[in-house]
Amino acid sequence: MKHRFRSGGLAAWSINHPVGISMLALSVIVLGFFALQRLSIDLLPHIIYPDIRVRVLEPGVPAQIMEDQITRQLEEQLAITEGAIQVQSKSSEGRSNVDLSFPYGTDIDRALRDASTRLDRARRFLPDTVEQPIIYKRDPSQISAMELIISSSERDPVELRSWADFTFSRWFLNLPGVASVEVGGGLEREVQITADQEMLASIGLSLTDLAELIKRSNTDAAGGRLMSNTQEIATRTRGRFDSIESIRALPLWSSESNRVDSVLHLEDVASVVDSHADERIRIRLNHQPGIKLSVQKQPQANTVSVVDEVLNRLEVLNNQQLIPADIEVTTVSDESTYVRHALSNASLAALSGAVLAMIVIYLFLGNMIRTLIIGTAIPIGILVTFTIMDLSGLTLNIMTLGGLALGMGLLIDSTIVMLENITRHQHDAGSVEDNAVRAAAEVNSPIVASTGTNLAAILPFLFIGGLTGLLFQELIITISSAMLAA
Repeated sequence: MKHRFRSGGLAAWSINHPVGISMLALSVIVLGFFALQRLSIDLLPHIIYPDIRVRVLEPGVPAQIMEDQITRQLEEQLAITEGAIQVQSKSSEGRSNVDLSFPYGTDIDRALRDASTRLDRARRFLPDTVEQPIIYKRDPSQISAMELIISSSERDPVELRSWADFTFSRWFLNLPGVASVEVGGGLEREVQITADQEMLASIGLSLTDLAELIKRSNTDAAGGRLMSNTQEIATRTRGRFDSIESIRALPLWSSESNRVDSVLHLEDVASVVDSHADERIRIRLNHQPGIKLSVQKQPQANTVSVVDEVLNRLEVLNNQQLIPADIEVTTVSDESTYVRHALSNASLAALSGAVLAMIVIYLFLGNMIRTLIIGTAIPIGILVTFTIMDLSGLTLNIMTLGGLALGMGLLIDSTIVMLENITRHQHDAGSVEDNAVRAAAEVNSPIVASTGTNLAAILPFLFIGGLTGLLFQELIITISSAMLAA
């Protein structure tokens, strides 16, 4: 037995231990199915470009001032970020953009932390009037997985935007795989206060004083604790406006005398209108105004699963009649459609390749049983590949499925050579088992050498740098896994 194992290698061991090899094959099948369920589905490999972008907004400021006071300060501080090879900036009215580029292969999360530290230092030199700076990495997964349009022919546009903001969007935030839900377009509610400057001047107030007064009056404050013999009660002072009338009735006082005028109110020196902000994004569907709701998935989430969860939640909301009858929700963008079609076409190509390979094998061997024996190598090899893909953190996408389709022929090469040699030796004198072991021993080394040669020709592609290397990395890993599974 030991002589057979040494002379025939793994193939001889498999022939001498049919039960053991059957259990190993069954284990591989079980692991492969579990790995397949864990694999995420996406259109392309998850690629994060080595870019970091910084955005600073200050509405209404001319482009020249933005460049002098903000952009140059950001460039000086961010340019010394470790590993940065290029800095690009662009200034426009009320907006400053600074982009950092790094070599491919850079740990972009570490670079983002370093750039964030530099940005915190740069904020000391920026005007106090700028909004909170935005810094983020360039990640294709931030593209919306799904976009919905909310429209209504009966409801007021401001009311529709408020319903979409505070009610409808909240129903999707807790879904598995959903990172954020953004609402855009429509008319956003805005209380507009237009002051009469002459009347303000007559009572000794400026526009800045009026704005500060309104801000201080629209706050809630803690009121301390009320102590009793049996309990302790926390209190607060309610000061936030709850209606337009309460804003109009706001009492005014002079900054010079610091006294409250019991007669003069905000409505006496300014007009208070419950209106809406300027429409900067206009959304229309079938000639009807609407609101756009964008659903973004988490970077490692399954695009198809996220979209299915959103569609299921929409169905539940409709069944429970939580969406008013006058509101129509229409899907206008669905990334899972492209993913499903691409994966369906790639799967069909792989299946067609397997069937054609089986037909060619049958025509070559002329024996259905031996053809089926070789055919079992295809699903088992694919399941082994799925396991390696799961351990490597890959996803099911066009590249990996293309690698499976390409590796389909390589997968059965070793099986064809081994079975053909065994078939030839079975006609020799001696027992069938000894002939099979001898046949396996003859081709075992050439098969290992052939597979090793193919791997040696493919694996160097993993060292290709740049975007091309990142794009084809999963393809090479999948092909190599299929060859190892052979």
